[in-house]
Amino acid sequence: MTANILFAAQSESWDRYQTPLTRALDRTGLAYDLRLDFAPDQVDYIVYAPNSSVQDFSAYSRLKAVLNLWAGVEDVVGNPTLRVPLARMVDHGLTRGMVEWVAGHVLRHHLGMDAHITGQDGVWRTQVPPLAQDRRVTVLGLGELGRACAASLAILGFAVSGWSRSPKTIAQVTTHHGDAGLAAALAAAEILVLLLPDTPATANILNARRLAGLPRGAIVINPGRGALIDDAALLAALDSGQVSHATLDVFRTEPLPADHPFWAHPRVTVTPHIASATRESSASEVIAENIWRGETGAPFLHLVDRALGY
Repeated sequence: MTANILFAAQSESWDRYQTPLTRALDRTGLAYDLRLDFAPDQVDYIVYAPNSSVQDFSAYSRLKAVLNLWAGVEDVVGNPTLRVPLARMVDHGLTRGMVEWVAGHVLRHHLGMDAHITGQDGVWRTQVPPLAQDRRVTVLGLGELGRACAASLAILGFAVSGWSRSPKTIAQVTTHHGDAGLAAALAAAEILVLLLPDTPATANILNARRLAGLPRGAIVINPGRGALIDDAALLAALDSGQVSHATLDVFRTEPLPADHPFWAHPRVTVTPHIASATRESSASEVIAENIWRGETGAPFLHLVDRALGY
């Protein structure tokens, strides 16, 4: 039996994905038909980007699963017409990209590189940074991306703590969980990395009270989601010196508006949502494997827990 696969994303995504996804599906040995358009009652799987034109799933009567092309599912998980399994994108390329971006910026702030890169003013700056073992880094969020980043920072020698909603165990990482553990995780964060999902429970998790719980002069690095931070509270903490610098890759509105105060603040680095991106070749392998699983009766990988939102 042929598996009918609807590719529901922007046209430029089809241009990038058609060849690698076809190759990955061919390697499964399945009979399939991959298209941009089907009658809804003929679709078995939807390869999906939340910004596609497909927003009502109720007509897809034989649909087996929706396979998200993005790591984030906050724009689809609450859709009341979606009643089949939803898989998020967990992709080796995406994970490695995030690890490299996070490690690069943690090392940048740990070593004080900005002073030497921008301070070409004739001043001989001799301050030596501590070793990584003496620098405390905390990662909030220990899902696939957070676990990988925490583990990699620990391998580099940093004193790493992590926090998650439920208990996690990671070699060489001190882990905390639940409401009680959050204060302890923040108190250990000379450098704080935010890698939580965007859910009602995580909105503004870094507010004025929690920013005050950081060591004075802490660094905030956010490649997770813009809604994790109360922007006004962060700006106030930067102005007071409670936070010495914020490197931000994600924002509530993207692109970040030209008049947003983050652009002009001397203690903020803005990067344009480039910390990590899905690589078409490796993402296609993930999609193809889940379709193979659906057709052979194996359990789907990377399913979203609707109650938790990720």
